[in-house]
Amino acid sequence: MYWLGQDLVFPDHSEVNDEGIIAIGGDLSVERLKLAYQKGIFPWFNEDEPIIWWFPHDRFVLFPEDLHVSKSMKKVFKDKTFTFTENKAFREVIINCSQANRKGQDGTWITNDMIEAYCKLNELGVAKSIEVWQNNELVGGFYGIEMGNIFCGESMFAKVSNASKAGFIQFVAKYHKKYELIDCQVYTEHLASLGAVEIPSDIFLDYLEDNNQP
Repeated sequence: MYWLGQDLVFPDHSEVNDEGIIAIGGDLSVERLKLAYQKGIFPWFNEDEPIIWWFPHDRFVLFPEDLHVSKSMKKVFKDKTFTFTENKAFREVIINCSQANRKGQDGTWITNDMIEAYCKLNELGVAKSIEVWQNNELVGGFYGIEMGNIFCGESMFAKVSNASKAGFIQFVAKYHKKYELIDCQVYTEHLASLGAVEIPSDIFLDYLEDNNQP
């Protein structure tokens, strides 16, 4: 297993293990996080673990033109159930994501250090949040990293039914011409119902490398 030191470097993608782990250690500095996302790598670890960096063999993505909106969700928009904002409450969104109960997970991977690191990225205009409101209360949202014409989704939360789904649909519909794909990282039924699919990591890298061309 490749252990990161102080140098800002990640191993070649060919060194990823069977589980999808490419490196361990390092830090959550702005520079390292930006380099990681440029290479399709992201951190995901528990609070009592060293930083674990992932590069899944199959990447779960949504091509905006394939967004699926069900009849029930169309009614949610028609009824104007929610209102939406961007980057108005980034810290509140990531904190809510860290506190969300998730099936099969004990605790959260969004540690205090992660919260502070991504808030710094937000201040630099690299990380973005989408907020979903109902009766002036924050009831859902998600955040992620903007890498040119690719948006790397990180986490979402919902306090009422359909809140995070509505936020995601509104976001994709608004930016369908800006983003070539939305990186959802790993499979979830929630995002599969919206049209996300798995693609091989080498194909994902092709999109990423095209995006990083000067």
